[in-house]
Amino acid sequence: MKNLLFGLAASTALLSPAFAEMLQLEKDELTFGFIKLTDMAPLAVAYEKGYFLDEGLFVTLEAQANWKVLLDGVIDGQLDGAHMLAGQPLAATIGFGTEAHIITPFSMDLNGNGITVSNEVWEKMLPHIPKMDDGRPQHPISAEALAPVVEEFKAEGKPFNMGMVFPVSTHNYELRYWLAAGGLHPGYYSEQNISGQIDADVFLSVTPPPQMPATLEAGTIHGYCVGEPWNQQAVFKGIGVPVITDYQLWKNNPEKVFGITAEFAEENPNTTLALTKALIRAAQWLDENDNANRPEAVEILSRSEYVGADYEVIANSMTGFFEFEKGDKRDIPDFNVFFRHNATYPFYSDAIWYLTQMRRWGQISEPKADSWYDEVAKSVYKPEIYLEAARMLVDEGLADEADFPWDSDGYKAPTPAEDIIDGIPYDGRAPNAYLDSLPIGLKGEQRVVGTEVEG
Repeated sequence: MKNLLFGLAASTALLSPAFAEMLQLEKDELTFGFIKLTDMAPLAVAYEKGYFLDEGLFVTLEAQANWKVLLDGVIDGQLDGAHMLAGQPLAATIGFGTEAHIITPFSMDLNGNGITVSNEVWEKMLPHIPKMDDGRPQHPISAEALAPVVEEFKAEGKPFNMGMVFPVSTHNYELRYWLAAGGLHPGYYSEQNISGQIDADVFLSVTPPPQMPATLEAGTIHGYCVGEPWNQQAVFKGIGVPVITDYQLWKNNPEKVFGITAEFAEENPNTTLALTKALIRAAQWLDENDNANRPEAVEILSRSEYVGADYEVIANSMTGFFEFEKGDKRDIPDFNVFFRHNATYPFYSDAIWYLTQMRRWGQISEPKADSWYDEVAKSVYKPEIYLEAARMLVDEGLADEADFPWDSDGYKAPTPAEDIIDGIPYDGRAPNAYLDSLPIGLKGEQRVVGTEVEG
């Protein structure tokens, strides 16, 4: 019935002058993949609010079992595009894992993740966490508070296991960043050992996002880093406590992207522009009027075909606050950002941060020149497509000129020290200097050989 109604809407729209002036689409029937996370919201909103149809696109959205299945679907053409981990197009393009040239014309959001520990671990951390005047834990919480717990596990001969969603996920890199900032080693990768657990104090492994709470409850892992609503789900179920959000870890850090193959973009340039236009409009809607549309967005996302979690669980992070323990709700208005702060613009400097983390932990085994980072970023992130789509929206009266960084060279201003938990600033124009500034991780000519770091 929904498809029938959309078809009727599209037929009616064909009569309007605005529709007649649309791009000549090379392909108008598209299938996009996503994982059941709240940051797939621009896809759901573009579908439900008719923005895809406004561009003449007949879109089917399909939930995917995991990130690998999703990536494979885009590469083999079963999916025309997908909600992706930002690391996926970069890793595929440089040949880490499955090799394919994937690009992104659209960044889906900023922030949106958290790190949660089990109740048992939380109780052991509490004596090491400073308190506010009202007795509540002081946030952000450093991994220094976790270090004594990890040592206790070691003394008992037990591994300290934590989950993340994929080897090239933001969650893997954020969890590693948080641990390393607190003096805990999250382990290296090598060409011979892709477990990521070489020389680790904390052992990270892959768990699909919707399975995180159950895996934590079963005791298989002692904590995890994941996107919403799966941190808040742990609070609602009473099985774990989020210790930090990624907004507190690194203010306004980049998150997911919308990925398509370079081949798709080359063969379907107008279709690529049209889908980018629709996604920009969805992102605008999600953030406009100080998040006034978020309750409606939460209702959409709570449906089984999208995220399928309870309305209250999704609303806990999507409507401007975050609950750390039952009753301990704190204002974090920018926990989920979809359009503000140029969230949708695919910055080269965002891509380069991901590449530095791949190098830091050994997924990129050899040292690379700064120019290499720039070249890879420009081969994957496509702000020129984004800005062309944005220009069309402005000309159509559907977006404001002032909302887009027309004069950007693709690099953000350096992230200041005070916006990152370890107090180390990040400048995407100087990736090797940034790597050298991080106390834990590969730098310079270093590489992992066997179980040792050489160089």
